[in-house]
Amino acid sequence: MAISSLYTSILAFVFVFLSVYTLRLRRRLRIGIGDGGNIEMLRAMRVHSNFAEYVPLALIALFMVETSGASYLLVHFLGGALLVGRISHAYGVSKIKENFFFRVTGMALTFTSILSSAIYLLTTSIFQMR
Repeated sequence: MAISSLYTSILAFVFVFLSVYTLRLRRRLRIGIGDGGNIEMLRAMRVHSNFAEYVPLALIALFMVETSGASYLLVHFLGGALLVGRISHAYGVSKIKENFFFRVTGMALTFTSILSSAIYLLTTSIFQMR
């Protein structure tokens, strides 16, 4: 449980950072709700929203993998992939002149973490039912 707690805390700091960035941008651009037709605001909102959409499920899966007795190396791999993936994605999407490498890499690492966790949990569950 210590490994998933580590990644949960780091990702919580990233989430707060993205939240504060978005709030400050709203204040600077004087946009109370929505994106106001501003591409920078839209991108900040999508970075924040995308993080909020993917990270909770990934952390639940990571916790379940760890508590099911998986190798600590596997748990670190999954947590590290999620962390690097989310930071890469946030960086890529936040740029108005977007370099798609960061966005694509971020999503690939995020999906790798979620899908690998799901496969591990599914196969572990099947073998425990026997």
